[in-house]
This record gives sequence, structure tokens and C-alpha cells, in this order.
Amino acid sequence: MIQGNYEQILKMISEGSNLPVEEIERRIEARRAKLSGLISKEGAAQIVASELGISFDKQKLKISNLLSGMRRINITGKILRVNKIVEYNKNGRSGKIASFLIADETGNIRVVLWDVNHIRLFEVGEIKEGDTVEIANGDIRNGELHLSSFADIKLSQAVITNVQTKQAVQHKSLDKVQMNDSISTRAFIVQIFGPTFYLVCPECNKKVSETGTCEAHGKVIPKKNAILTLIIDDGTNNMRAVLFSEQIKKIVNSDELPSSDSFMEKRNLLIGSEVILEGNVRKNKLSENLEIFVNSVEEINLDRVIEELEK
Repeated sequence: MIQGNYEQILKMISEGSNLPVEEIERRIEARRAKLSGLISKEGAAQIVASELGISFDKQKLKISNLLSGMRRINITGKILRVNKIVEYNKNGRSGKIASFLIADETGNIRVVLWDVNHIRLFEVGEIKEGDTVEIANGDIRNGELHLSSFADIKLSQAVITNVQTKQAVQHKSLDKVQMNDSISTRAFIVQIFGPTFYLVCPECNKKVSETGTCEAHGKVIPKKNAILTLIIDDGTNNMRAVLFSEQIKKIVNSDELPSSDSFMEKRNLLIGSEVILEGNVRKNKLSENLEIFVNSVEEINLDRVIEELEK
């Protein structure tokens, strides 16, 4: 089933049927009432779309219109970045996985390649960073576009200008977030764990060995970085939010972090406070629960909130 922003699904059905959004919403609510409310709005929207003869499969779409669960979709975009091809050997199966970031005027998305023929196009340089490509029969899984052997990718002569290089940030409640979402949310801090510290290379900011050796820069004088984990709750759900050094500094003073007494005092002040977070949703490898890797955090400024509401 297609999942995602309900308003976006409404808009797509409206455009495909030439019916006003209000009429689509009326039909969705009627369908939900008929099923005694035992189906979500998104699910009811799928039924209404089917009744109107609208299928999201095989449509030529813009990246901003892609929703989790869509299948056999077609897009055209410019390749912004090609990632390193990864080889794997797991449970007796081996192979390669390739991925790249593609963008158009409306957004960008990570594309994952599983087919050896598709991967070879990148290995031999037939398709490379900066090229514009057409993709057919891709499937959206966990916020990524996956291409199996049934999909197709080829060079395109289309000219795409003003591509969207920044990932679009969606304002979402925690009960609606999905893997690979880039979100902004407003929530209360209900628990804090850490900080924990680790050593990184001062040049590339990557972890160094116990002997202070960086894979890229050799022997270095490492610097200390910190990780702080928040448990946040917005009334719909709670979730772990992981902050690294640069973001920690926005809510904790540098001199408070190394001191256990000063930090505990600050920690007690932060618990129960309300913050606005922006970040990327990832799956924790150990617990397999979703968590937010925070890119931006700020405490709520009530004066500013009131000012925005007055506008």
C-alpha cells in the first residue's frame, strides 16, 4: 500500500481525476464510514483512486511525488553523487549493491541497484555522476527507489536545470515517520542518555584507531567528539534522537559537557523542555527501531512561537 503525506495523495488523485480535492475527501470519508473507520485515510484513498480508474503504477512522476509503496514508477533525473559499490556475502549468498543520488527540480532520492547489469553500467563508466538518466519500473521501499532486474535505467537527453540538491524536510509527527525520512518535529525531551565520547581525526572527522591512526591521514593527534541520546515525545509517539558534538553545543555549553556535576544540572533542566528537531530517520542496527540522527536542534522560543501564530 502507498504510504506518505495524505495531502500529497489527495492532490495526485485530484489531478488524475479532474475532481476537486473536497470531492475526493468526501468520497474517502464515505468509504471509511462504510468500513466503520477500520481503515486509514491513506487506505481509503487507495480504494477511491481505484474506483476512479487511477493507478499510480507506471506513471511518469516527479521525485517530490514519490511515496512509500509505489511500484513500477518512472522518473527522469540528474545523478548528483555515485556511492562506492559494496560487495556482500551473507547467508551463503554473495553479490554487489550500488547506489546513487538522483535529483530533479522538485527533490532528490537515493537509488539502489541490485541487478549486475545495472551495476556494470557504473563500473565501466557508461553511466556516471552528472549524467541525466531515465528510470523505468522502479519500486519505492523505505524512502528509497529500488531497481530490480525488471527495472530499466538508461541515459536521457532531457535537460534538467535547478535540481534540488537539498533533501526536502517534512513536518511530521513521530507516529508518521518512516525510514529515510528527512523530518522536522516539535517534541518534549523526556529522557537523556550520555554523553559518551570517542576520538576522531581532526582532518576528516572519522573515527581513529586506539593508537590514534586514521585510515586516510595516518598518525594524527585525535580530537574528542561526543554523542548524546535524547528520548523525545510529541504526544503521538516517542523516539530516540541522536546528537553529535556540533548539535550538542546548541543545547549544552561546551564547559558543561566534560563536568559530570555541571552536565547533570543542565540535564535536569533539559528534561521536560520542548525542542524543535530536524534530522534523518535511520534504523538502529542493534534494536532495529527507528531513530533520528539530528542535524539541527533548538529549544522552543515561546515569544517567537506566539509571533508566528499571530501572523
